[in-house]
Amino acid sequence: MHTEKAKILLVDDDEIFSIILRKFMEAKGFEVIKANSAKEGYDLFCKQHFDLCLLDVMMPVKDGFALAKELKIQNKNIPIIFITANSIKEQTLLGFDAGADDYINKPFEMEELFVRMQAILRRSLRPTEDADQYEKYNIGNYVFNYNTQTLSLGNEKRKLTTKEAQLLHLFVLNKNQLLMRSFALQTIWHENNHLNCRSMDIFITKLRRYLAQDENVKIVSLRSQGFKLLDKSETAEANKA
Repeated sequence: MHTEKAKILLVDDDEIFSIILRKFMEAKGFEVIKANSAKEGYDLFCKQHFDLCLLDVMMPVKDGFALAKELKIQNKNIPIIFITANSIKEQTLLGFDAGADDYINKPFEMEELFVRMQAILRRSLRPTEDADQYEKYNIGNYVFNYNTQTLSLGNEKRKLTTKEAQLLHLFVLNKNQLLMRSFALQTIWHENNHLNCRSMDIFITKLRRYLAQDENVKIVSLRSQGFKLLDKSETAEANKA
């Protein structure tokens, strides 16, 4: 499926902004369904299939974070981008904690949003039968597929957000080696600042939780340097050889 044919759910109570954004996305080839409130957005999501959701954060009655959690219950794999006029740092962190794939502050360049949407959709819409053929990594008893953004343990499969997958990908490429904090921040967040440091810490906490079922796998922190993804099963095999 081509990304420009994707169906987008836009939930925003700012009528003028929504009209402008909707026209822009439709000009790019997207099918856009608009909702004016979290309740309307949730009802539409339950009745139709969507490939990506654009959610305003600050809405009356129920905000975008609460809506995102409800949408994730219905479809844990749905990509979500938050759009907001609120630039408070804690709000961004809450957005990622709610399962966001990305977060963009108003005002923003429409083309920038389009590029971000394309990057997320290219991964989420890639046919599974093709994506399963490459970019698979073993992490202890886990199997990480970077292309489908999934982490599997036996018959259990978890869908990762884009940034979770990007960060885990960096870890596996540097398995049992130091991953510098500054390098990870520049590679994924493109800027090394306090907000992005806190954001990365949230994602590392999540990855630790996801990998907790294998005692041979652990992400350790190295003070003022970075992190290591330790895979004891791999080092044990190397010692046997």
